[in-house]
Amino acid sequence: MDAISRWTPSVSSVQKARVLLVGAVGAGKSSFFNSIYSVFKGHVSCRANTGIAGTSLTTQFRVYSIKAGGKFLPITLCDSMGLEEGANAGMDIDDFTNILKGHIQDRYQFNPSVPLQSDSPYFSKTPSVQEKIHAVVYVMDACKVNLLSDKMIEKLSSFRRKANHMGIPQVVLLTKVDEACRLVGEDLKQLYQSQYIYKMMQEVSVHLGVSLSNVVPVKNYYKELELELNTDIVLLNAVQQILRTAEMYFDDISCEEE
Repeated sequence: MDAISRWTPSVSSVQKARVLLVGAVGAGKSSFFNSIYSVFKGHVSCRANTGIAGTSLTTQFRVYSIKAGGKFLPITLCDSMGLEEGANAGMDIDDFTNILKGHIQDRYQFNPSVPLQSDSPYFSKTPSVQEKIHAVVYVMDACKVNLLSDKMIEKLSSFRRKANHMGIPQVVLLTKVDEACRLVGEDLKQLYQSQYIYKMMQEVSVHLGVSLSNVVPVKNYYKELELELNTDIVLLNAVQQILRTAEMYFDDISCEEE
């Protein structure tokens, strides 16, 4: 927690790493934010809408800051509409691109049929580096890796190609590991010993074309009433990995400025 609180971007014009959470409906994007918020709050809390639904509960673009010890953490988590298979369902790739470029503002209401237009009051015409996305986090349900359809894999791949083209580093969060593996469900300390979770990480790596070291297993708080140390450690490890990923973006900017 201390290392995360003290982290600073290597680019002086930026105060926080701005991170976009992307994933299928129900993968655990909002739950991840709530879980990190809970760890730093000191008790289980819920700020973002979560639940089980066929369509995305997140219908707005939301920008969340987290306060710890009276000051804000150096990371902003942006929650987006869930990905869906249909052509006019879930987040559109044009909206995704506009978010990456910093054009979309907080509380923009997604419309899967029509992406944000440049004449909208929610469209920022000249975004600063601080408003752009510095890292993309794909959130995937470990229980559903084997059930990913070709359409969903292609949608995720097209998003990855877009982020790659824009030079934005990416990481994958593999959620619900406690539900996917009985061993881990009984004892979270077994997370990195689980052959099943390792196999799921390998499959995600192949499906999305990301290196295995960029696939991070995690357990969100979703039914617990109290914080639990091992869950906190796994969550904080994920945040640290995300910040290291964002640092690659800032390193590239620094090199360009030189």
